[in-house]
Amino acid sequence: MGWLRDPADHFAPQADPVEEVGVCVKQIQEKAGVSQSTASQFMSVLQRAGLVESTRIGQWTYYRRNRERIAALPELLSASL
Repeated sequence: MGWLRDPADHFAPQADPVEEVGVCVKQIQEKAGVSQSTASQFMSVLQRAGLVESTRIGQWTYYRRNRERIAALPELLSASL
């Protein structure tokens, strides 16, 4: 999640702008040093939790932080704990 806060600082440039579509799962996988299926599964969990949003372009999935959901986390946590 930290890498996705400032993706231009943590990932190589890509064909589609990270500000608009997010970071390609392939780049996340390479940076994390895990298999693509592991990276995809992890990002899918974050997406189901509402912490990231995805965009599909061709065969690739791009992820970006869901800033609204992340900003609401402290309130959600305090209400449920």
